[in-house]
Amino acid sequence: MVISTNTSALNAASLLMQSSNNLSKSLARLSSGSKVTSPADDSAGLGVSMKLTSQIARTGAAQNNVNNAISFNQTQDGYLQQVNTALSRMSELAVSAQDVTKTDSDRALYNQEYQTLGSYIKTVATQQFNGVNLFDGKSQNVTTDGEGGVYATVGVDLTSGNATYSAATGADLKTTGDAATARTATETAISQVAIDRGSIGSNEETLGYYNNQLSSLSNNLSAANSGIVDVDIAHESTNYAKQNILVQSGTAMLAQANSMPQSMLKLLS
Repeated sequence: MVISTNTSALNAASLLMQSSNNLSKSLARLSSGSKVTSPADDSAGLGVSMKLTSQIARTGAAQNNVNNAISFNQTQDGYLQQVNTALSRMSELAVSAQDVTKTDSDRALYNQEYQTLGSYIKTVATQQFNGVNLFDGKSQNVTTDGEGGVYATVGVDLTSGNATYSAATGADLKTTGDAATARTATETAISQVAIDRGSIGSNEETLGYYNNQLSSLSNNLSAANSGIVDVDIAHESTNYAKQNILVQSGTAMLAQANSMPQSMLKLLS
């Protein structure tokens, strides 16, 4: 036995340091909820987690884009429902104006309402959704994933450039002949509304599929990331208790090892 070098105390101190470090890591994991509290814990896992986290964020942004596009199309459909109602009334007025028992004064009253409804349709054609024209006929390229994929929606054109709608809104009921022309134009426009609403319905259905796909992808990516970074509370609590006991016992044994050289004094007395 020697006095100058207490090997037992050195070994005990080294083991106590390891246990203390492990206890600190366990405490950090339990308090943060993450088992990767520093790159040293799992450098490879941290790299994978960072990529997954970025993809989750991009997927969430794409899902917001799709939801906004769905709202855009729903707004279009809401307007077109009212346009269809207006055109139906205009068609009814055109037929009434063809009544030979009606005077020109009567037809003037029919025409007044007809023109008012036509103006309403022209106003609808200028409506916007967050500054984006609803009925300029342009297709919208909707981002459908975090990698830049897009879906081109079918546009709806209510502007004067669409001859079908402009023929209906530009007609009048001043004479029976004009009324007959207006009736034909409104019937054609009503058929076009049906086509346009069908296109919008197709847009909404397809975008709904993309939305469901993105939701599923986001959930799966989150689950994969959780497996890398989220701490298992039950397992880590057990490890914390273990390391805590080791620190306490290591501290006690280090005290015992430090007291061993004192026993050498008895040999000198």
